[in-house]
Amino acid sequence: MRHPRTWINIAALTALWFVGCSNIEKADPTTATKRASRPPIPLDVDPIMRGTVASETVVTGYQPVVVRGYGFVTGLKGTGSKTAPAEVRQYILREMARRGVGDPNNQGDTWQPEQLLNSEDSAIVIVEALIPAGAPRSTKFDVRVYAAPGTATTSLEGGNLWTTDLRPGVLLVGSKEAQMLAQAKGPIVVNPFADGSQANSATINRLSGRVLNGGTSTKELPIKLVMATPSHSRARLIASAINSNYPREPTQRGETAQGMSGELIKVSVPPSWKDRSDHFVDLLRHTSVNVGPIDATAAGIAKAVTNNPGAAKAAAMRWEALGKKSLASIRPLYDYPEEQPRFAALEAGANLDDALVVPHLLALATSGSAELRVPAIKLLQRMSINPAIDVGLRPLLNESDIDVRLAAYEVLQERHDPIIQRRTVSKKFHIDVVPSTIPMLYVSQSGEPTIVIFDQSLEVKRPMTLRTWNGRLMFKADPGKDELEVFYRPSEGAEPLVDDVQPVVAEVARFLGHTMDPAHPAPGMSMSYSQVIGALHALWEGGYIPGIFKVEQDRILAAIVKAGEEAERTDRPEFIEDEATPTSEGAAAAGPVVPGLTPTAPGGASTSTPLDPNAPRRDTVPR
Repeated sequence: MRHPRTWINIAALTALWFVGCSNIEKADPTTATKRASRPPIPLDVDPIMRGTVASETVVTGYQPVVVRGYGFVTGLKGTGSKTAPAEVRQYILREMARRGVGDPNNQGDTWQPEQLLNSEDSAIVIVEALIPAGAPRSTKFDVRVYAAPGTATTSLEGGNLWTTDLRPGVLLVGSKEAQMLAQAKGPIVVNPFADGSQANSATINRLSGRVLNGGTSTKELPIKLVMATPSHSRARLIASAINSNYPREPTQRGETAQGMSGELIKVSVPPSWKDRSDHFVDLLRHTSVNVGPIDATAAGIAKAVTNNPGAAKAAAMRWEALGKKSLASIRPLYDYPEEQPRFAALEAGANLDDALVVPHLLALATSGSAELRVPAIKLLQRMSINPAIDVGLRPLLNESDIDVRLAAYEVLQERHDPIIQRRTVSKKFHIDVVPSTIPMLYVSQSGEPTIVIFDQSLEVKRPMTLRTWNGRLMFKADPGKDELEVFYRPSEGAEPLVDDVQPVVAEVARFLGHTMDPAHPAPGMSMSYSQVIGALHALWEGGYIPGIFKVEQDRILAAIVKAGEEAERTDRPEFIEDEATPTSEGAAAAGPVVPGLTPTAPGGASTSTPLDPNAPRRDTVPR
């Protein structure tokens, strides 16, 4: 005989069961039908990729984003312009007011917005940049700056860009602009060979410049994984596998992977990967979903890659994604006779910080095939402190192959090898002095502005006399005199600066860029980074600095053009749902397009000015 209370509980549970059934029957059938109606996405998966994230999902939203904005530049020496389209002028005035320019409560701010705009020492400019694909917040990148159409600006040399908001899509000045994704500010670097006496030269454009590392993303650009076959359980499993491999970091706002539905997983690049988002996405795709015995999986990959060397890159990424437990299966391949499996194992070992790869990679860097020498050097860059790496790379600073020599320098500098002597000049740029038997000057045009001098004893030849820049800059060394006499007139009508400097090229570069102040009273000419490069190039071109002069190839224009072309073939990447960005069409309807500008092409490629990555350039070397 059951207790009466037991019967009551059974009756209550039965009622709840019927209520649950009723709720299931009343669920909205539209969503289920919609999900079921989408056919699976067919994936052609290589056998070595089975069981990975890439075998069940498709990566979307992983494209760089072109962003633009109107900015304001100050510090020009009479080469700016007070003219600008009315809409743009009003926009800049509103931006100044928003940032407190002219506010009587700001101590020391004596400038008024109208007064600033009417000065020929300032100019309105267009700023554009390419935010790296999948960039998390606070990612740094270079930006391009050029004089806005409709202004009379003649040069941006010496200018400083004020904080500028950057947005995707058509460049607008209306109230309903697209969402801000980044900001840019900093000193402008114009064409390194800008020369006032050659203003019409095709190789010089003083109306365009760059702010190196001047852009900062303010919002993350999430990556999305679309399930090939919709499934809530599989989506949860994949998100769990990703979060196990890439757990949430202290400054990260949420989990790395978040399941949005049975069809979609949103992935945020962790802050520690912000400079290598492309590598992170590769690892993400090669991550195992069902983590079984790692040793057995790694051994299976080793067997597969020796049978099919064409899968070497995938094998390297799979081993790295599995972690250090895969090293036991990788190490026997470090001296494998066939090149592709061997390099795949060495690549995975280096990325897993296995010290046993070092002698093998140094051997490849020194005497390997031409295609593998530079990649082998680059693999040593992020490995832990190991004196064998630094000692092994130093001889390559004397390598006749320029690419190998530069790669060795870059890795040693990144590893803070004391053999690379770095000096910072008035917070403007770095001078790196590299011991080498082959004289060479190399200047960067991306990242941190740096002049690299190979051969620490490199000197300016004497006696000599050089007059350039329409007589505004002169170098002179009389017979029997070691020091160089430098004459420099900063601008027409300005008082000239005259002083002596030691003829060592590193000291000449420091002297030209140094700005005197009470804390640093040493003499200097206070030139900008690009002016110093131009002066050194004039000395080299005149035959007074021996060796080679190389300039890092400017990649900003080519990258923006490429991103625009790719965007024409793909949808613009979506952003976080609660921070959606208007489409180009919607943005265009929200406000006026700037007069004098052609609307941007689909995906953000500007058609307002020619962006020709194939324009002739002198003394450049690709990176």
